[in-house]
Amino acid sequence: MKNERKTEIKVGITTVISLVIFIWILAWAKNIKLTSDDIIVNLTFENVSGLEVDDQVTVKGLRKGFVDDIYLVGNKIFVRIYVDNNVDLRKDAKFWIATIDLMGGKKIEIIPGESNEILDLNSLHTGLIQPDLNSMMAIAGSMMSDVQTIVDDLKITLSVVNNYISDDEMMIDLKSSLKNLNNLTEKFNALITDNSDNITRITENTAALSEESRTFFHENKESLDSSIQKFNIILSRSDSLVSRFNFLAAETIEGNNNLGRILYDDSLMINMQETIKILIKLSKLVLYQIQTDGFKVDANIW
Repeated sequence: MKNERKTEIKVGITTVISLVIFIWILAWAKNIKLTSDDIIVNLTFENVSGLEVDDQVTVKGLRKGFVDDIYLVGNKIFVRIYVDNNVDLRKDAKFWIATIDLMGGKKIEIIPGESNEILDLNSLHTGLIQPDLNSMMAIAGSMMSDVQTIVDDLKITLSVVNNYISDDEMMIDLKSSLKNLNNLTEKFNALITDNSDNITRITENTAALSEESRTFFHENKESLDSSIQKFNIILSRSDSLVSRFNFLAAETIEGNNNLGRILYDDSLMINMQETIKILIKLSKLVLYQIQTDGFKVDANIW
């Protein structure tokens, strides 16, 4: 009787322990926790690429949370994750959807960041997608048409090149061109060799001329500076003279001086014309008197 009682107690204890272990494993697998002190982070993605609720959230590869909810609003996908409260998330933290294995399993990988500011948990943060094999295959599939076009163009190019190469006349011309180029290169090398002394002499003369020019400018620096200053003074005086001439011309045109009055005063010109006419008549009268009877002078000297 006592042995049966002990057996029942052992079976009961084993069952309770097994049940506790099962519940603990189930809670761990389903991310069920008795406490609610985890950090809640709200994210948005353009594409979750197969991410599901209860998928892992890792920090540097270490599991530190889980995906709590995924929902679509308009064209945006929102994801709510729970992260252990001992994870230090900073303002520059990054959230990536990464692939776990070749079967396409997903997780969210967090890079905590190094900013001096703590991550604002009340804000919505933008997540990123890490390209996986399926994405690469999709991209490769979309590129197949372009690859086929490139291959076709390459075939055409190779065909044209093959036609040129198989053309005997073309090959003869090509060989002749290469031979002429080789001869030209040899002649150029010979020219350089024959005139190496002259080239060296020209180089030395150029260097000597440069040195002499530098010496000349250095020795006559003060004279050149003085000449430049004098030339600047002459230019300044020339500008002043031109300004005065322009002023005189403007006054003359506007009739503000004697020359302007003479040239542009209509009444003065009319008077001068009348005076000239009178002088012409007087000259004709004097000439007539001289040619005929002369002048009769009636003068009382005393």
